[in-house]
This record gives sequence, structure tokens and C-alpha cells, in this order.
Amino acid sequence: MLGITWNGLIAQIVCFGLLLVLLYVFAYKPILRMLDERSRRIKEGQESAEQAKQREEQAEQEFQNRLEQARKEGQSIVGKANEAASRMREEGRQQARQDADTMIERARAEIQRERDQAIDQLRKEFADTAVKAAERVINESLDKERHSKIIDETLEESSSLRKR
Repeated sequence: MLGITWNGLIAQIVCFGLLLVLLYVFAYKPILRMLDERSRRIKEGQESAEQAKQREEQAEQEFQNRLEQARKEGQSIVGKANEAASRMREEGRQQARQDADTMIERARAEIQRERDQAIDQLRKEFADTAVKAAERVINESLDKERHSKIIDETLEESSSLRKR
């Protein structure tokens, strides 16, 4: 036959079987364990990456929420500041109007007082002038020409006294 002996064939089959058992025990199981471990680590890495991605999305959402809240608070603060500034401007205007009204009233009172004083002084001067004119008229004769002359002289004297 082709140079095959039964004893050699059986011995090769037994050796091949032993080799398969040894490979299965010492090589196949560790390789499967190593592949299973690697597969498990890859799955854990993917899960970890997915969790990290979810945490990042949550952090981004939280950041956006805080940013929006800060924007709203900022707008609120600016609005309140604008209202306060408007209120202060209006209060300043009112205060200025009150001060101006007070000053106008004081000025009017001062003008009225000075006017009253001027009228009183004028009355006194006119009375003095009238008395002086009457004294001269009484002391001198009462003709019309002389009467006019005495009044003019008295007025000139009063004017010259006031100028001094």
C-alpha cells in the first residue's frame, strides 16, 4: 500500500489527539480567556466613554442653564440700575425745580421789600419836599410865578441831596 502501517497510523492519531488535548488545555483556553478579557475591557471602555459623554452633555447643559440664568440676572440688575438712575434724575429735577422756585420766591420777596422801601423813601422825600415847598410858599407871597419857581428850586435841591 502506500507505505502506511497501522501501528504508525494509530500512533500518529494518538499523538495528534494528545496534541489537540494539550493545545486545548494550555493554549486554546488561555487564548479564549485573553480574548474574553479584552472584549470585556473594550466593553467597559465603551461604557466608560458613553458615561463620560453623558456627563459632558449634562455639564454642557448645566453650563448653558447657568449662563442663561446669569444673563437674566445681569439684565435684571441693569434694568434695576436704569430704573434707579431714572428715579434719581427725576428726583434731581424735582429738587432743582424746588430750589429754583424757592430762589424765585426769595427774589420776588426781596424785590417787593425793596420796592416797598423805595416807595416809602419816595413818599418821605415827597412829603419833605412838599413840606419845604409849603414852608417857602408860606414865607413868601403867593403869586403863580413865584410858586412855580419855588417848587422847581425845591425839586432841584431834593435831587441834589439824593445824588450825594
